Amino acid sequence: MQNTLTQNGYTSGSLSGLEITRDGRVIRIYTNEQRRDAGQIVLANFANEEGLQSIGDNAWRETNASGIGIIGTGGTGVFGTIESGVLENSNVDLAKQLVDTIVAQRAYQANSTSISTQDELLQTIINL
Repeated sequence: MQNTLTQNGYTSGSLSGLEITRDGRVIRIYTNEQRRDAGQIVLANFANEEGLQSIGDNAWRETNASGIGIIGTGGTGVFGTIESGVLENSNVDLAKQLVDTIVAQRAYQANSTSISTQDELLQTIINL
């Protein structure tokens, strides 16, 4: 009889990260090099996206105007792929917004001065 110790599996591990694939599968990654599926992200496509109702916190609700959503997974049919870990760049022209803010501020100051002048003229007419 021979006493030998053999391992027929992986050591215990703890969750070390998540990975999201282009088709929307969420995969748990463990410290013992195991990978397990955790779920699937589904996408919805609407005939009229402008008809969706905002319910806050970047969440939207289906309405009669939007039509019924078609549900599917990334990379199939009319659905695009999911890009994990990607940061979307701003689509705002910062210089133009700053100039527009300054113009609006100057317009507000001009209107405020105009109202003050009209108020002074009205007080002068009343005092005559």
